[in-house]
Amino acid sequence: MSEEILKEHKVIWQKKPILRVLYTQWYQEIAAKLIPGNTLELGGGTGNFKEFAPNVISSDIVPLPWIDVVADAQNLPFEDQSLDNIVMFDVLHHIENVTLFFNEAIRVLRPGGRVAMMEPYISFASWPVYHFLHPEPVDFKQDPLVFVQPSPHRQPFDSNQAFATILFEKEFHKFKDRYPQFAKIYHRRMAFFAYPLSGGFEKPSLLPMSLLKLTLTLEKRLCFLSEFLAFRVLVVLEKRAI
Repeated sequence: MSEEILKEHKVIWQKKPILRVLYTQWYQEIAAKLIPGNTLELGGGTGNFKEFAPNVISSDIVPLPWIDVVADAQNLPFEDQSLDNIVMFDVLHHIENVTLFFNEAIRVLRPGGRVAMMEPYISFASWPVYHFLHPEPVDFKQDPLVFVQPSPHRQPFDSNQAFATILFEKEFHKFKDRYPQFAKIYHRRMAFFAYPLSGGFEKPSLLPMSLLKLTLTLEKRLCFLSEFLAFRVLVVLEKRAI
């Protein structure tokens, strides 16, 4: 089922120009935050990040024609200190035990290596959309750092969209205590109007391409309201040489 969804997303990507414009900007911003070297893209999905950065190994939990490696973020098939970057776009909130992933990231990254994560952000504006109009749950009661017994019935797209907001804002002190090896070097809330109006991969766009540039300009001018308006957040962690 997840393989069929990703193949459908590939077709939508090719047919929906507003998505390509938005994602291109985000991919470029992510690529600019990486260090030179080998980059692992987890949850490669439609496999488009390779167009924006060199030396990218694209992976996903299901086999796809454009994916290089089938890999679970909780048990990475890479040697110790063999990677320079890990990129995750809408992946963290799908991981059953994020502590297993961060343990693996510490293992496979070289000192100075980075983890770049684009995730849903739960703000005053985005909460009702994510909660009522999106099939994935938003649960602030769950502690992402508490280990849960792996479920044999879990599906690849099971998730909690609140993970990034909890880990990197509301309870970031817990993350820092648990993972002193990581320094948060970048944190930007984004995607106020254009992204939700685009309909994403699931719904038709309510924003014509002719108004996209104006909408993005308005978003830049309202950046001081990101805590209340954002639908996404980009976080970059760097592995310290401890």
